[in-house]
Amino acid sequence: MNARSLLAVCLLAAPALTRAGPPYATDDPEPVELHHFEVYLAAQAAFAPDGHGGTAPHFELNYGAAPDVQLHLIAPLAWSRAPGGPARYGYGDTEVGAKVRFLHEGTWRPQVGTFVMLELPTGDASRDLGAGHLQLLLPVWLQKSLGPWTTYGGGGYWFNRGAHRRDFWWLGWQMQRTLWSGTSLGAEVFHATAREEGASGETRFNVGLVIDLSPMHHLLLSGGGGLGSPGAQGYLGYQLTFGPKD
Repeated sequence: MNARSLLAVCLLAAPALTRAGPPYATDDPEPVELHHFEVYLAAQAAFAPDGHGGTAPHFELNYGAAPDVQLHLIAPLAWSRAPGGPARYGYGDTEVGAKVRFLHEGTWRPQVGTFVMLELPTGDASRDLGAGHLQLLLPVWLQKSLGPWTTYGGGGYWFNRGAHRRDFWWLGWQMQRTLWSGTSLGAEVFHATAREEGASGETRFNVGLVIDLSPMHHLLLSGGGGLGSPGAQGYLGYQLTFGPKD
């Protein structure tokens, strides 16, 4: 698996005010509040024996466009480097999407939703800065909270119809705990089936920390590796949240 493929498998993520999404790869069903914004400036990286890649930085925007509906955009500056080769840097693939919550959480019932994402081939695939073709994710996500604990996960099917590529399944689950006001610690495990001809699937993990510097400013970081496979991945980001007062 090359660095571009490892990055795509490890670092697909999206945000939410309840501490889901970044800095984790696993997502959740809870959208941004109505008419509120989330803005991220972040960098992420994946390291493998046959190459490295990531973003440095990427800009992410999420907007609560309607009740239980969130619109999503990621505009990245991407980098890649093959072993012994030069580093390459430029604009990567653009990500757009929409998160829709179908079911709200009850006493015993989890909340349920989807987060459809489309990867647009705006990066230069010949320089390993993009996939070179459209990719579409159709997932289902669940979430349940209990006191200081929150857990969420699910998965979906990626349509990945490029040359020598295969459609694949992506599954993940995360659990986190609020340590004290404004700080939470979490961990996740996620798995992707083979996305290239002749490749195999991978199971990976992350440990993450979210620190609320204020009601508007947040620091997010995570890092992890593979379970039975080489390579590592990491995320570091700043999040700004704002919107009309209740």
